[in-house]
Amino acid sequence: QVRLVESGGGLVQAGGSLRLSCVASGSGFSINAMGWYRQSPGKQRDMVATITSRGIANYADSVKGRFTISRDNTKNTVVLQMNSLKPEDTAVYYCNADLIVDRSLRPYWGQGTQVTVSS
Repeated sequence: QVRLVESGGGLVQAGGSLRLSCVASGSGFSINAMGWYRQSPGKQRDMVATITSRGIANYADSVKGRFTISRDNTKNTVVLQMNSLKPEDTAVYYCNADLIVDRSLRPYWGQGTQVTVSS
């Protein structure tokens, strides 16, 4: 069974840093793009950062210069380093990966990890 497992959320003061990690576990799959999305209560889930299998990153304007996404293809992991955090970054963060399983490409999601930034 293929699944994404996240870790690293928590509570931090404004200006602080957090590091989110996500690993794709299981067997019989390959990974295309990976990324992080976030969702606040009453709002839609928005893209935070994505990274292609070749390491090309894309960021939401609101996090550019503060967040860095990276991946390790040998470990099937993606990491989001979040610096200079702001209260408006508070949300549940979800890991996403486009996986090829049985020749079918489809998105997989992690269970979500809470990030809370206090002012």
